[in-house]
Amino acid sequence: MGAQRGPVRGPGGGSGGDSGDPGRGGPGGRDDRADSAVDFAVLLWREDSAWQATGLPERSAGDLVALLAVARQQPSEAGTIVLVSVADDFFVALRCTGRHEQFLLSDVTAAREWELAGEVLDRLGLQPSEADDLDAVTPAGDLDMFAELGMESMEVAALCGDPELYPDEMLQSIADRIGAGALFHRVVDATVV
Repeated sequence: MGAQRGPVRGPGGGSGGDSGDPGRGGPGGRDDRADSAVDFAVLLWREDSAWQATGLPERSAGDLVALLAVARQQPSEAGTIVLVSVADDFFVALRCTGRHEQFLLSDVTAAREWELAGEVLDRLGLQPSEADDLDAVTPAGDLDMFAELGMESMEVAALCGDPELYPDEMLQSIADRIGAGALFHRVVDATVV
């Protein structure tokens, strides 16, 4: 067993199979333990013209099929939205409106190492490219997912490309822009241990 990593990464820490840094399992290999690395997953929907939210359990948060199943079960006036932050590395957003599904992955390079990110790219019909610059953050998917809720695609692209922001901060900004910021914040605070 390798050295355990905590919130502060020590020099040389994290080599080996059980590095304590979920999602960084092996060189170039996707990690199938995404659920253990999920920071949080929040389900948002509108009811009686007001946002509602709940945190999702870990067992469904790291699996795209499970996330879609949960989203489809919740009726909503504006479509159901799921926001997932993974290992302070990337986020996934999905929106189900009836049978219509939209997906957003904040960084395509995450698909090289994370199963959830790879599943999103598969749904989008994209493949991670070996030529992708690991230092460049490129989002993929429906950047206009939140346009009718008040956040245009250009804003989403700029947010995803901001190297100073962590995924949870990006998702908080999205929630703020669509009018669900305070509720989202409360749910995340109650969910994150």
